[in-house]
Amino acid sequence: MRVLLTGGAGYIGAHTAVELIAAGHEAVIFDDFSCSSPVAVERINEITGTTVPFRTIDVTDADAVRAGIVETGPFDAIIHLAARKAIGESVAKPLEYYANNVGSTIVMLGAMAEHGIDTFLFSGTGTVYTHPEDLPFVESSRTGVDLPNPYSKSKKMCEEVMVDFSRTAPEKKLIGLRYFNPIGAHESGLIGEDPQGIPNNLMPIVARVAAGILPQVSVFGRDYDTDDGTALRDYIHVVDLAKGHLAAIEHAEPGIAVFNLGTGRPTSVLELIDAFEVASGRPIPTVDAPRRPGDAQATYCLPDKAQEQLGWRAEFDTARACADYWRWQERNPAGYRTHSA
Repeated sequence: MRVLLTGGAGYIGAHTAVELIAAGHEAVIFDDFSCSSPVAVERINEITGTTVPFRTIDVTDADAVRAGIVETGPFDAIIHLAARKAIGESVAKPLEYYANNVGSTIVMLGAMAEHGIDTFLFSGTGTVYTHPEDLPFVESSRTGVDLPNPYSKSKKMCEEVMVDFSRTAPEKKLIGLRYFNPIGAHESGLIGEDPQGIPNNLMPIVARVAAGILPQVSVFGRDYDTDDGTALRDYIHVVDLAKGHLAAIEHAEPGIAVFNLGTGRPTSVLELIDAFEVASGRPIPTVDAPRRPGDAQATYCLPDKAQEQLGWRAEFDTARACADYWRWQERNPAGYRTHSA
């Protein structure tokens, strides 16, 4: 299968490219490198022993996408990963998030129709679930447009666009994956998470504190109704997440389907920090901070549908994810900027 990966040089995209190639598929990357680096493509090539074609393309530009597909196609599937993803930034820059996330999805669905591509996989989020009393979240749990930030709203809008498109093209295979919290890195230490500027997610902050780059981890909220008072999340190893993409396109059926990709095992903020201390052998100082507006007490899923219909389940635990992330952090203290492209 020939697969077009938009955002294929990003954190999830690079790992997905590796898993696709390991399974015998071909991957082509479209990325504008605004939130990633061409060095990631070099590292994918090093891991896989192949040369992955890539084009520097903004996938909100329909003409550029059309030209790129004509040049590098044909394709059997699109895995659409390109998106802006910082929740806080989305509140400050809502128009950018709607234009980028929704706009690029419309462009890529149009490309699917125009170029006769059978399968489309969308990179979604578990933050579209709206009712904490539904925990653990399943695919039929309540979602909504009354979401706390433009990032989550944009992802839900994309799902609605896919539903409407599917009605006009029932022979197409459309899949929405709702991710939970990706952590970890490839076991080689060659590819991993490389956030630009100050990280928004917990894991890169914890890793930078362990490395001595940041002084401490702020724990936002110690008064939640949980065993240790900190928030619970469903942390999934990025390699497991990448393998979920592979399973989804290999088992796609005509119509539209959504799947949760998570472990089903909630982990608290303090438990994750403790696991990283063990993996790194370094102390990780923390400081208590107030809850952040919009933060949920607990977010985790039941991933049974993916196991039953796709034959997929998460294999790696938090300890493995922390060890792999620490290896990436130690070998790449400044991310891909450690080396020139």
